[in-house]
Amino acid sequence: MSVSPDYDIFDAGDVTLQSGRVFSDLKLAYKTYGRLNADKSNAILYPTSFAAQHYDTEWLIEPGAALDPERYFVIIPNLFGNGLSSSPSNTPGFDADYPTITYHDAIAVQHRLVTEHFGIPRLAMVYGWSMGGMQAYHWAARYPDMVERAAVVCGSARCSPFNTVFLESVRAAITADPAFTDGRFTSRPAAGLRAMGRVYAGWAMSHGFYRDELWREGGFTSLEDYLSRSWDMAFAHRDANNILAQLWTWQNGDISKCAEFGGDFSKAMAAIKTRVLLMPGATDDYFQVGDNEAELPLLTNARSAELCPIPSLHGHRAGNPIKVPADKAFLNAKIKAFLDT
Repeated sequence: MSVSPDYDIFDAGDVTLQSGRVFSDLKLAYKTYGRLNADKSNAILYPTSFAAQHYDTEWLIEPGAALDPERYFVIIPNLFGNGLSSSPSNTPGFDADYPTITYHDAIAVQHRLVTEHFGIPRLAMVYGWSMGGMQAYHWAARYPDMVERAAVVCGSARCSPFNTVFLESVRAAITADPAFTDGRFTSRPAAGLRAMGRVYAGWAMSHGFYRDELWREGGFTSLEDYLSRSWDMAFAHRDANNILAQLWTWQNGDISKCAEFGGDFSKAMAAIKTRVLLMPGATDDYFQVGDNEAELPLLTNARSAELCPIPSLHGHRAGNPIKVPADKAFLNAKIKAFLDT
């Protein structure tokens, strides 16, 4: 007997992408938490991060937490390429010529979900970590009158050159597997996924994390035990072609790369009118504090703009502290205060 998924599908139909290509029958998977109030003023959009599905980000949605479902109506749209929304793995007839999908393409469909399906005129907040944070930035720039607050956690308005190099190392690791042929994976690249995890381990966590052996807090007995049980399996359950699709989206992320702004980054940043909270990880190696510091003075028309680094040795993972109580408490406190402004 088949089991119905615990999420819904928004059928966007045939969508013309930024590339000019038409993606037939594009589908956006999403899940909601809590109830939409009578005036539809309590909605929060919470886009997913790299390789993540909504299941992976639910930790922040609980009574008493920042995204309290007893107070807010939280919508998690699954980013294209994550295996639930339209992706290489679930698109009939997929070949190496799978359409490239930008953040601008993704948030345009999310906007349709929010406005057409739910009839929500304004979002109390768009919140996101990592690739989710980049989507929050895109929302703030493209729909400035619809977003009350934008919380960008370990994210940026565009992918920096340094970040691009990191992603190239990830791509090189996974595509070195013999299963990668003619631009796509024809079978599961077990060795490539393991290599990708090992590369990620060095970037996602900080120098201090390894120096102070903070992996012991997770119950690991040695560095190798941590790497093998945590990172060797980190992406093993994901589809490799989906990973490549999302890597492209990430690397090409830039709020100004659209017809509205014509590549003018300062113009795109100045279009943001909302309250903005930038929360980089203090020790994040690829979404660095300096990226957000450089963005802050460009938010000339934002109602408020605050930079609040997360004081943690957990690197990029400081923004997704599922099992780190101190980081989780810090994040919850700042987001709660932000929502109450």
